[in-house]
Amino acid sequence: MLFSSIVSAPAQQGKKTSAPPATDAGQMVDLPGKPNDAHAMRQHYVVLVSLDGFRYDYPQEHGAPNIAALAAGGATAPDGMLPSYPSLTFPNHWTLVTGLRPEHHGIVRNSFYDPQRKETYSYKESKTNADGTWYGGTPLWSLAEQQGMRAASFFWPGSEAEVAGERPDDYVHFLDTLPDEQRIDQVLQWLALPAAQRPHLITLYYSNTDHAGHKYGPDSTEVGDAVHGVDALMGMLRKRLDATGLPVDMVVLADHGMVRVNPEWIQFDTYADLSHTHVQEWLLYPDSEAETEKVYEQFRAHPDPRFSVYRRKDVPAELHYSASARIGDPVLIPNGPYIGHAHASDAVPNPGDHGYDALRLTSMRALFLANGPDIKPGVHLPVFPNVDVYSFIARLLDLKPAANDGELGPLGAALKRQK
Repeated sequence: MLFSSIVSAPAQQGKKTSAPPATDAGQMVDLPGKPNDAHAMRQHYVVLVSLDGFRYDYPQEHGAPNIAALAAGGATAPDGMLPSYPSLTFPNHWTLVTGLRPEHHGIVRNSFYDPQRKETYSYKESKTNADGTWYGGTPLWSLAEQQGMRAASFFWPGSEAEVAGERPDDYVHFLDTLPDEQRIDQVLQWLALPAAQRPHLITLYYSNTDHAGHKYGPDSTEVGDAVHGVDALMGMLRKRLDATGLPVDMVVLADHGMVRVNPEWIQFDTYADLSHTHVQEWLLYPDSEAETEKVYEQFRAHPDPRFSVYRRKDVPAELHYSASARIGDPVLIPNGPYIGHAHASDAVPNPGDHGYDALRLTSMRALFLANGPDIKPGVHLPVFPNVDVYSFIARLLDLKPAANDGELGPLGAALKRQK
């Protein structure tokens, strides 16, 4: 194995166990899952790559010859893929692997409060981000393992949690500074395993373009450098996958885009008395129904074109953002690239951000391409919602999808073979 430090969990009564405790960042966990069954052994392989914050038009804006070549040799959405609202990292990564919108899988922002649990989820805290009780749906790796197929994950948000009774057979505890090339080395190590142990689904994650976009803005030289860096990695990955002789499909996408934001804060407590309201990012949680209605009416009495306010049941249907109490009530929706804060703040906002309505801001649209032996070359797909990716990956691996909000839809046109 590539990693010098690997944690192996002992099997108990033939079942996969929970991950061992006290694991370190960057450490790989190897769980004793079952070998691939006969059906899985007949399937091809999928490497699903997320380039966090890689806006759909970055190849044209900054130049990405390897990604452009992969797109030309396969299928792509030239006008982008629509992230689910809100266009944030954890909600959309979980949507991509479950086919459920945030209001249904429960990860409604990167951080949020659950009024029933009376607890706060934070994507930065391992206590919550690795706790599967926060997550709804059946992620692709759990789906694969339920149907006799092995899976592995390198840093995909949520992959450290046990969800639907499973974790990936192999996964790595998040360490953002782990060298980029080492991640590809590990993918190839997994594909070099004996056929019975070899994962047919591998997810891989890079945050380079997201970090640069936040810190410098999407039109910056630094974002261009980050784009060029991950573009070289994608060229390297395709070349090394081809060298294995295995039939491997690459699906390269992003969770959201990026936009330069207005640097002036929207200060929520200048519109309403929030003394009895818990505020988490843009989400409001008053302590009673009477307080909820009062806060809503106070916001309504001070309209601002930069954002809209709704009772949760009245949030516009196209946002698909009303079915979970974790969303709070009332609901504030930014109408453009604006940033909000509960109270006065001296913090200087990053020049780049996301989280906005992709139907309103095309800059939120994400990259999507697929390339490999099962993908028709030269296919241009229309703009489609990212909930459809789940059924697409399931079809590539001949898995029966769990219940979800998407469909194969236009992505069916990208497939060489219909199963």
